[in-house]
Amino acid sequence: MKSDGRFRLLDTALAVGAVTVVGFGGLLDLRWDAFYGAVGGIKLGCLAVAFAVALVSWRLGARALSAAACAAGAVSLAGTVALRVVSGADFSASDAFGFTEPAVLLVLLALVSWRGAPAGAVAAAPTLVAAIALRPVAIGVRDTGVIMALFLALAAVTVLGAGLTARLVSVDRRRREANVRLEQRAEFARDLHDFVAHHVTGIVVQAQGARAVAAKRPELVLPALEEIERAGAEALTSMRRMVGMLRESDEGLARTVSPGIDSVRSLVGELSLPDGAKAELVERGTLEDLPVEIAGTVHRVVMEALTNVRKHAHDCAEVEVLVARAPDGVTVRVHDDGRRRHGTGGGFGLKGLEERVSMVGGVLRAGPEPDGGWTVEAVLPAGEFR
Repeated sequence: MKSDGRFRLLDTALAVGAVTVVGFGGLLDLRWDAFYGAVGGIKLGCLAVAFAVALVSWRLGARALSAAACAAGAVSLAGTVALRVVSGADFSASDAFGFTEPAVLLVLLALVSWRGAPAGAVAAAPTLVAAIALRPVAIGVRDTGVIMALFLALAAVTVLGAGLTARLVSVDRRRREANVRLEQRAEFARDLHDFVAHHVTGIVVQAQGARAVAAKRPELVLPALEEIERAGAEALTSMRRMVGMLRESDEGLARTVSPGIDSVRSLVGELSLPDGAKAELVERGTLEDLPVEIAGTVHRVVMEALTNVRKHAHDCAEVEVLVARAPDGVTVRVHDDGRRRHGTGGGFGLKGLEERVSMVGGVLRAGPEPDGGWTVEAVLPAGEFR
């Protein structure tokens, strides 16, 4: 459900790719004996600094990553200047070049353009590009060195573009998630308004009724006052929980419309699938007096699950919706026997649903079943139920 696993897998794939590229460059440099003499010593020193920065860069924050990458590029440029100073007639342009160091710098360029702090990346990216492209012409401007410099410059620009593309995709995803959270919080606030208005109206009506019968039947006043007190305490408790959800978390809350078991029955009854398939609702326990935040979450789980059945469940013949209340919790389970398209996973709908369930202290599971079909199941707390 969560995207953390996908990000860890992406990090692992990038790390393996980086190690492969750098390792191949190291084998080429060893094959051609690129680290001999004074020129080789300078190249080896620059490589050691860049490699050390690359090793720790995976654990650095955005600002530290940009600063470290910029420092590695500056050291490489300083090495290029040093090569120019110590070189003489006995060295050719190819002596200044190696494969391992530009490979490491390309890895750093990809990381800083993707994850580095924006201000730091503005300084680090040009430094790294210059360090990568200028090394082949450090000793002398010859045809071989110029061709290699152009090739490395093209590689650096390509890596920079890929890193910036990944950054833009990540920024766009965060923006969309923020919009979803804001919309869901607004819907939840409207639900809170409707809930409070409903209970306050009921309290007012009961108070007016007690006032009307006070003169003729005073024995009915005390039960009416007790009912008013009970309704007010219930409304206040639920309102505090709902307001606490809005104040204490920036996570998204899913849309709830007329929460309650009646709305769940309507959703299941209105479900229409190809080939005449219908959904069946199974109710267990007392479900009419669920607290408003739990009832809204039950409604939201069923609505999101049935929406996914319409969109993704092919050849579906049966959908079972179970809502069961027990002393230790409320279980909501929606199972269908349809087939999913390859690659179907949790999008913003399931992400928002998981956040909503966690907000009320519940746990959500969604995934395929071993014997076929797909199940969405939420277990919600029931500690404060009457």
